[in-house]
Amino acid sequence: MTATNDLQANNRRLVRKLLVGVVCMFGFGFALVPLYDVICDITGLNGRTNDVAIVEAPEGMEAQTERTVRVTFVTRGNQNIPWEFEPEKRMIDVHPGEIVAVNFRAKNTTNAPMVGQMIPSLAPGQAATHFKKTQCFCFDQQPLAGGAEESMPMIFYLDPAIPEHVREVTLSYTLFDITDRVDDPAAAVAAR
Repeated sequence: MTATNDLQANNRRLVRKLLVGVVCMFGFGFALVPLYDVICDITGLNGRTNDVAIVEAPEGMEAQTERTVRVTFVTRGNQNIPWEFEPEKRMIDVHPGEIVAVNFRAKNTTNAPMVGQMIPSLAPGQAATHFKKTQCFCFDQQPLAGGAEESMPMIFYLDPAIPEHVREVTLSYTLFDITDRVDDPAAAVAAR
């Protein structure tokens, strides 16, 4: 009987250890996404850009006219969102330290009001911490009435400290349909 009791006690301890391991793995998996987001925001890893608006460019910043970085804009819709979304210019040449304004065009091709959100990504990753937006439509949700079209500005500059080897930067925006997350899309359009 003692061997059987010992075996059962060992099995209970093993089951408890396995359950604790499962709970720890679940907790780690749950915390991994926010942890990854924090690391990407701090380091610029994975092309994440800083989405905090900067009121103005740093005082005394001068454009480095002897240096040019080509900035390419890429747009795409996700979840088969029925919008047209594109930059007015696909690429521009920018001097680090130069403040630049570009416009993007969005059109809701449906008859119903919709709300979209544009999420940015930047490549190469080393440029993400040097790409500074002072104004961007990506900071806010974009409600559009059915059939409506809007020109949306983005103002940015490249920090003069951007590494010398970075000669091309690609800024991508993915458009998401978030209409179902808004209480009243028609009211959001009217409030605009």
